[in-house]
Amino acid sequence: MIKCHLSRLMGERKLKISDLARDTGLHRNTITLLYQETATRVDLDAINTLCGYFSVPVGELFEYVPDSTSDQE
Repeated sequence: MIKCHLSRLMGERKLKISDLARDTGLHRNTITLLYQETATRVDLDAINTLCGYFSVPVGELFEYVPDSTSDQE
């Protein structure tokens, strides 16, 4: 699964979704889906904008976490 650390980044800077939307020009819905980790698709331009805004590499915004269920028997 892919984890999004947007809520942590926003919390560290005490940003609201509306603040981030205003500052970046991204749609509130896009930010909300990423914040709540319910997004199924993300536009590369949105990722680029967020990484630039927070001055972080993609790896600090997203993280791959292996599923806890095992396919081995």
